[in-house]
Amino acid sequence: MIIDTLTSPIILFFALGMFAGFVRSDLAIPEAIAKGMAIYLMAAIGLKGGVEVSKSGLTDALLFAGAAGVALSFLLPYPAYSLLRSIGRLDRTNSAAVAAHYGSVSLVTFITANEMLALSGLTAAGFMVAVLALMETPAIISGLLLARRGGQGNGTDGSSSKAQLWREVLLNASVVLLVGAFVIGIVAGEKGFAPIEPVFDTGYKGILCLFLLDMGLIAARRLRETRSMTLRLASLAIALPLVNGLIGVVLGTLIGLDTGTAALLGVLTASASYIAVPAAMRLALPAADPGIYLSMSLGITFPFNIVVNIALIASVARMIG
Repeated sequence: MIIDTLTSPIILFFALGMFAGFVRSDLAIPEAIAKGMAIYLMAAIGLKGGVEVSKSGLTDALLFAGAAGVALSFLLPYPAYSLLRSIGRLDRTNSAAVAAHYGSVSLVTFITANEMLALSGLTAAGFMVAVLALMETPAIISGLLLARRGGQGNGTDGSSSKAQLWREVLLNASVVLLVGAFVIGIVAGEKGFAPIEPVFDTGYKGILCLFLLDMGLIAARRLRETRSMTLRLASLAIALPLVNGLIGVVLGTLIGLDTGTAALLGVLTASASYIAVPAAMRLALPAADPGIYLSMSLGITFPFNIVVNIALIASVARMIG
């Protein structure tokens, strides 16, 4: 599966973007087009997940997977925080901000993994898009608790500041679109989805290739420009997704998920947010350095997961399953 992953068009387009970014090519995807592709991918994955849930109904597997996802998202920042403090030698604020990223999830990693697992014969349950949505916020709460345990934060405790933070967390564009499309898929069902299936299914893989080309460009440029990265932090940016992914696969198997779904839960726990959590940290912990948490999550962990870790997690899931 590792060979198949590395030679698939999806990964090769991402590698092309990384190469172009490192050699300072002027290759670029216009921002408006990149945003359009992101909207399309979120709508497509939400719709298809909702349709799958409408066919299967509310099952024990969905409830167990959702509970496991929320628990993992809330708890994983704590050991990450300890490692960032001891090994990464970061201060409390930056450790809390980075730890929140490694408890939350990456939508693009989820979308890519979902496609790669399907190509390898490991089809995950459609309800995992709901688990993705559930796992985005608990880690942010954990990160803020870790930071404020030492008196850190944005310096204000007013109700307006707290309301603004919760609005940023719960009503950011990715959550609204993903959850909204998921609900639409449930309501419409398989019959309602059929007329629009050519739009949201046929072109899905091609759009994903172009989107990952753009993500490769961004990741490479972020790594090239950062001045805050150390070898210790780079090592943690690889070690954390390896360990978290293993925890997710094992827990998914223990609660009775099938091999493909357990693998996707492992991918979710291995991923690191670089959209929702940075927005929340910028608001709640302005003293944290974006050059650290974005370089780790987007510059190192994201490429590592896409190119290597998805295949490793799938292989582990197969062996355990």
